Amino acid sequence: MEESLGARFVVDCELTFDFAGIPDQISATVNYAEIYEIVRQEAEGARRHLIERLANDIAARLLREHPRLESVMVRVHKPHAPIPGIFSDVYAETTQERDGKTR
Repeated sequence: MEESLGARFVVDCELTFDFAGIPDQISATVNYAEIYEIVRQEAEGARRHLIERLANDIAARLLREHPRLESVMVRVHKPHAPIPGIFSDVYAETTQERDGKTR
């Protein structure tokens, strides 16, 4: 059923950038509406079999399209994963840095 209907995900993003001393203007920071749109496009776009792949793709695109970002942590939750047992959710998390490091 999941293959035909898709799955629901929750995506958390932590964005790191130097904002010390910036003026009180949206143009001086990262626009969170743009961040949300990237996450939405990636989550609703091409189907992926792994939440790990989705997390990596989101992180890479955020760094590529927002040069102010120094690093990003992306966590993709799958609250209704089709596995037996009692659990709140499963998730995959990646942290990527501007210098190409991945954790």
